[in-house]
Amino acid sequence: MMMTKPLIAVRSLVYLLGQTLSTLILGPVMLVLWPAPFRIRYGAANLWVRFNLWVLRTVCRLRYSIRGVEHIPRDHSGLILCKHQSAFETLALQVIFPPVVFILKEELLRIPFWGWAMATLEPIAIDRAAKTQALKQIIRVGEARIQDGRWVVLFPEGTRVPPGSRGRYGSSGGLLAQRAACPVIPVAHNAGEYWAKDGFMKYPGEIEIVVGPPLDGASLPAAQINQQAEEWIEREMVAITQRSRGGGSHESMHHE
Repeated sequence: MMMTKPLIAVRSLVYLLGQTLSTLILGPVMLVLWPAPFRIRYGAANLWVRFNLWVLRTVCRLRYSIRGVEHIPRDHSGLILCKHQSAFETLALQVIFPPVVFILKEELLRIPFWGWAMATLEPIAIDRAAKTQALKQIIRVGEARIQDGRWVVLFPEGTRVPPGSRGRYGSSGGLLAQRAACPVIPVAHNAGEYWAKDGFMKYPGEIEIVVGPPLDGASLPAAQINQQAEEWIEREMVAITQRSRGGGSHESMHHE
């Protein structure tokens, strides 16, 4: 069945309303849970994540599939270097790699309700204007979070990049991985094809997420970690695009 743009817009509005309502509920709940152990706080926040993914799946008809799950280490946490195209991956990664810690701009924690909830999950909140200090913070706090058994998520391009584009990859990922001597998991996906950067419309279809083989932060130099991760991610982005185009035109991917 072909889904028209007005219908997609209505379904996207329902998702936005569900996301807003669940955020208004979660914020105060997370503040109450602040004294609780981290696993309880993370579990409560993960209910919000799963609810929003459920609304995406049932209302917007936007699903996702995962390749390469076997590459995720089960006995050790580490660093995730992920392509950043939309808000979708910030949800999905929390389900695929629990528990995760995000590196984000410190001003985001001042957003009512959502920022309050995020603050209780102990993210690595940095001042982007102070680049040297931010890098030191990412390495110092990131190592501590990994030692605590959490996955640190880093978007190496620093911001959301539209499909088909490639940003400049930063160096902090390799430095953190080398310092923490941890596995590095590259992740590629095509979420931006269905949920654009700052986009309201959530197009139906199936997002493909690919988890790559781990890189060894304990033995590889930082520069080599960054280079191999970038090469794998960008190569896999091309492969994902080719696979998605193989089923028909881009427009047909947004139909049910």
